[in-house]
Amino acid sequence: MLLDRNFNVNTTVLTHASIDETAVRSIEQFIYREARLLDTWKFWEWDKLFTDDGMYWVPHKHNQANPFDHISLFWENRMLRETRIRRVENARNWSQQPQTQTAHLVGNVCIEGLDEDGFLVVSASFQATEWRLDQRQLAGRYTYKLAGNKVDGWKIKLKRVDLVNCNDVFANLEVFV
Repeated sequence: MLLDRNFNVNTTVLTHASIDETAVRSIEQFIYREARLLDTWKFWEWDKLFTDDGMYWVPHKHNQANPFDHISLFWENRMLRETRIRRVENARNWSQQPQTQTAHLVGNVCIEGLDEDGFLVVSASFQATEWRLDQRQLAGRYTYKLAGNKVDGWKIKLKRVDLVNCNDVFANLEVFV
């Protein structure tokens, strides 16, 4: 999956999606719950929000078209997410002593449309405050490709995190943005 160039990361070629208010509200609550799981270190529950082949992507440059032609900060499938969760939660992980604390603020949730595979594309603005030994601010836009529906629940096929300062020099980004 990591090297599967057929994995569709496009979030710009979309068709109109007719979504009722109840569905919009369920999508917003899904995104807010996801942020809460990250803030409370419930990484295993967070990982279950993804489809089996779902990807987590943090591009390293603005308007990056894909994770294959340019380095990314993160391009993770389930195996890599789970590896990071085990490492971050390990009691002997010195880089998490003290443990990173985060607070995510998510808003401006927009239904963008349907991609060519029928996944619902949703975006949201975010700010994340992170503290370990010092405080830092991260901000940008989340773009999700969601599978599912308001009745059965939503799953993340793709979570793209476009940081405002994506091409900056970062100290360790250990926890998920």
